Amino acid sequence: MKNLFSIEGKVALVTGGSRGIGEMIAAGFLANGAKVYISSRKAEVCDATAKRLQDEYGGECISLPGDLSNLDGINALRDMLPADEALDILVNNAGASWGEPIDQYSEKGWDKVMDTNVKGVFFLTQQLLPKLRESGNAEDPARVINIGSIDGIKTGTFDAFSYGPSKAALHHLTRVLAASLVKENIIVNAIAPGPFPTWMLSTGVGGGGNLDINWSEVGNANPRGRVGTPEDIAGLAIFLCSRAGAYTVGETITCDGGAVASS
Repeated sequence: MKNLFSIEGKVALVTGGSRGIGEMIAAGFLANGAKVYISSRKAEVCDATAKRLQDEYGGECISLPGDLSNLDGINALRDMLPADEALDILVNNAGASWGEPIDQYSEKGWDKVMDTNVKGVFFLTQQLLPKLRESGNAEDPARVINIGSIDGIKTGTFDAFSYGPSKAALHHLTRVLAASLVKENIIVNAIAPGPFPTWMLSTGVGGGGNLDINWSEVGNANPRGRVGTPEDIAGLAIFLCSRAGAYTVGETITCDGGAVASS
């Protein structure tokens, strides 16, 4: 029972790990003894975040930049991971959104969101299955966490018409993958975050909003009276990746301060 929530010595890959919720999870993993790879599209941002997290929390944080909205980028990321290293934890956090009025909503925006949020998650998980299979065993399965959204459970507040449907699809994909992989000692779950102080939320989930958003006002509108913190999201991710979460399979767990329960 003493090491119920330990992830020490685990190897994790967090996509979209250079900022926002991905960075929060990567920081929590590092602080608790995991070796962490982070990936994001912009190489210089990914490199800088990896260095900063490593300096702040110690351990190893390694930058693997890549575009995970297409198969070429997914395969390139797979090949960047050291061949002799198994992967204990995959956090599919890389996401996209697109905000436009419904009459002008573009095919380009629709496809970008679906390609990143649904297709990219499936094919990256597929390409990393050999490493996850190598890592997992009956006592300590490998873990996959898909980062969804409460907008995939309830109607969102922004004109981002493909975002909520993409996250609803991701939640169901989580159940489908969980059912397929559980007997291979790979556990798949999803987290559906509510309001966290992230770039995506501050821009209206892709709608080009105000980067100087007043997070206190956002928090006051939440049942808990605040927005989420790094401890909230990292703590839930650590639970799912530790011995404590080894019997939780195929779930989409909200981390939203009660927003869905109160809607």
